[in-house]
Amino acid sequence: MTQPFLSIIVPVHNGASTLASCLGAIVAFRDPAWELIVIDDASTDASGWIAQELGARVIKAPSQQGPAAARNLGAQIAQGDYLCFIDADCEVNSTTFSQLVRLLLEEPEWDAVFGSYDDAPKATNFVAQYKNLFHHYVHQTAKEEASTFWAGCGAVQRSTFLRLGGFDVDRFPRPSVEDIDLGYRLRLAGCRIHLAKGVQVKHHKAWSFWGLLRTDVCDRGIPWTQLLLQYRSGLINDLNLKFSHRLSVVLVYLLLFFCFLSLYQPIAILLIALAVAGLLILNAEVYRFFYRKRSFNFMLGAVLMHWFYYFYSGLSFVLGAGLYWRTQFKPKQQLKKLFHLSFHNSTL
Repeated sequence: MTQPFLSIIVPVHNGASTLASCLGAIVAFRDPAWELIVIDDASTDASGWIAQELGARVIKAPSQQGPAAARNLGAQIAQGDYLCFIDADCEVNSTTFSQLVRLLLEEPEWDAVFGSYDDAPKATNFVAQYKNLFHHYVHQTAKEEASTFWAGCGAVQRSTFLRLGGFDVDRFPRPSVEDIDLGYRLRLAGCRIHLAKGVQVKHHKAWSFWGLLRTDVCDRGIPWTQLLLQYRSGLINDLNLKFSHRLSVVLVYLLLFFCFLSLYQPIAILLIALAVAGLLILNAEVYRFFYRKRSFNFMLGAVLMHWFYYFYSGLSFVLGAGLYWRTQFKPKQQLKKLFHLSFHNSTL
């Protein structure tokens, strides 16, 4: 039996509402020689049955372990040269695989390749449109030589993935930044990662406001901050970590301070205007993008959401840094060392 070039791995937990679209597109546009493996992460809905009906090899996990563990399980049984991870709420198009494979074949120096969401998300509510369009913009304007990885639609050499131990299931038992962590470890191992802007998928997730906030703070912002400090990657000027984004976080907090100050010092209104002007100038390109893709009214809403994003990103960084340094600094051990040092000096 010929070894497949790609093993497509789709982790799913109760994803019946989007899985048919996801797998249907994969079946329509994949090479028949490639593997299609669905890891059913202890679903209680019809996810497993849908996957079987569409011809996937289905492996059911005995208990819910999270997407990191599910992808690792798929990688262990896969036979392909490359592992291609697709999220169960993502839909490939007619060129997703062809562009991905072309890069892997024609430019073998890349150990991993990932793409982005397209600019036409399935869900029509404002929060979902904003979130998915912003993700698309960030990836489309980022450097092609990437410092991280994205498992929504990304491929990595199977031998390299297994050598590095796959996704960190102990640290990330639920959906989080396990793919970013893998990307940092790939780079530390000397691997090269390519952000392929033509490799796109349609996202079906209907984000809600509170769901987005919870995910961005608890599952992304805080653990990502801990990764940045762990891997000393804080100076990366790319993706969501561009210097203009960091300066925007500072300006948002200054804006809030100036608004409070204006209650007592009317001159602070001028400072408010300067902070607003700074935010608009720093982020002019993304606001023009929102206007071009949707409308003026959508852009106004997106501006407010974007500033709120900067607010909770700053909060996430403070919380993440605090948690990181709390694990690094152990007061009891430090006090014990100080006690032994003092006792030793007193006996000299």
